[in-house]
Amino acid sequence: MVRVVVAEDQAAVRAGFRSLLERGDDIEVVGEAPNGDEAIRLASDLLPDVVLMDIRMPVLDGLEATRRIVGDPALGEVRVVVLTTFEIDEYVFAALEAGASGFLVKDIEPEDLRDAVRLIAHGQALLAPSITRRVIEAFVTHRPAVQTDSRRTDLLTDREREIVGLVADGLSNTEIAERLYISPLTAKTHVHRASTKLDARDRAQLVVIAYQTGLASLRP
Repeated sequence: MVRVVVAEDQAAVRAGFRSLLERGDDIEVVGEAPNGDEAIRLASDLLPDVVLMDIRMPVLDGLEATRRIVGDPALGEVRVVVLTTFEIDEYVFAALEAGASGFLVKDIEPEDLRDAVRLIAHGQALLAPSITRRVIEAFVTHRPAVQTDSRRTDLLTDREREIVGLVADGLSNTEIAERLYISPLTAKTHVHRASTKLDARDRAQLVVIAYQTGLASLRP
């Protein structure tokens, strides 16, 4: 059973998400939070698999709540997914930087919502990679260069650098395997090793780091 907390300041929207999610027999909404403070409390008390986090909330916004949840070692298995009204949202990249595992637009189709939550809960962190990539590209190009320890990227092999670039380009492990004529398991292993070397919590953070360090510019 996938356990979800919905953090959204509008009660009607929370109820709507609960109704849509619980139509899936394998999904349970275990808590609802009207603000970021309550989202953190519920994440700590209930240890859900996924927190659906609205960004604009009173008391404490979703961005800071995401940062605190991701930064708490006791909540290492909790994944945060940002809810946004528009695909291109000024806070989405900041949320990914803060450690969110991806984002969803609020008008997503019900079955797509349930599928997305299942994917996130099972570790497939980056949702809608082509859209996420456009968001990241849009905001990275308008931000100052981020100071990142170059020693981390120096640890990567040439193959790992190539694969990180493909991850940032939105390719799945299977697609990477087909592109590079390797097995999906080998591709997965390379992604895992690169994530470990770059200290990336999940695939979403790996993409962020790829753009910050210039690895995303690597294309075969």
